[in-house]
Amino acid sequence: MSTVAYEIVDVFTDRPFAGNPLAVVYGAADLGSDQMHALAREFNLAETVFVLPPTQPGATYRARIFTPESELPFAGHPSVGVAVSLMRRGDIPVGAVVQECGAGLLPIEVHAAGSATLTGASPTLGEPLDSGPLLAMAGLGGDELAAPRSAGCGLSWTFVPVRREQLPLIQIDNAAAARLDVTDVCFFSWSPESREAHSRVLIPGSAVPEDPATGSAALGLGVWLVAAGWLPPSEVSAYRIHQGHEMGRPSLLECTVTAESGRAVSATVAGHVCPIARGEIAVPPFVG
Repeated sequence: MSTVAYEIVDVFTDRPFAGNPLAVVYGAADLGSDQMHALAREFNLAETVFVLPPTQPGATYRARIFTPESELPFAGHPSVGVAVSLMRRGDIPVGAVVQECGAGLLPIEVHAAGSATLTGASPTLGEPLDSGPLLAMAGLGGDELAAPRSAGCGLSWTFVPVRREQLPLIQIDNAAAARLDVTDVCFFSWSPESREAHSRVLIPGSAVPEDPATGSAALGLGVWLVAAGWLPPSEVSAYRIHQGHEMGRPSLLECTVTAESGRAVSATVAGHVCPIARGEIAVPPFVG
């Protein structure tokens, strides 16, 4: 029976059994897409990342990222987690590396202490949305704090600002989410004095319906904050995100967003990675 090596790590935390768990599968060059998907379903974590040789000039390695349901072009905690894991194995150096993935070539700065800083892809921003249906979908009421809208840097999320005390009360109505065609949503509270957010990231109807730490949403939140005028329009702003507390997996994401003329032009997210387990897993039969 053939096997591949894997590791489980917790991302966006400096202690084990917090943050967002990730499966990293090494030596995946000979695996087909169906085999990767089967392994992701077996691990049944929010994401599993597969390490392959790069195919584009300038890339240090290539990453393919799968949820139990599908392949993603990009995700934040797999990108941070795989970079630190490869560094600890001695496969890539400390310092600047470039990850090849479905969203393109993404710069990552890997730190010897066991953390990494990811620069997201080009920011995108959607049109303002009506908050009423989104709040009702989450079982919440109250006044609109600012217009929800989608934003991202390689993977978009819908951002809905709420009051801090509302976050523990969220209960997603999956039928309502399906009617609204909402699949990736971040509810967050914001403290302008400390530039800190507390957030919950929900994926209604998925095998993993809530994420304890979401790098792609952390990047997108910076884009939203600039567009809403909650961060300065023309400078580099640092902000923090606390996530996962309602799930018993506290996480900390350290972020920056660079803005010019009221528009976000780039964003970064950084965090630590804790190794949890390692071993070998059987290669699934090739399906096609």
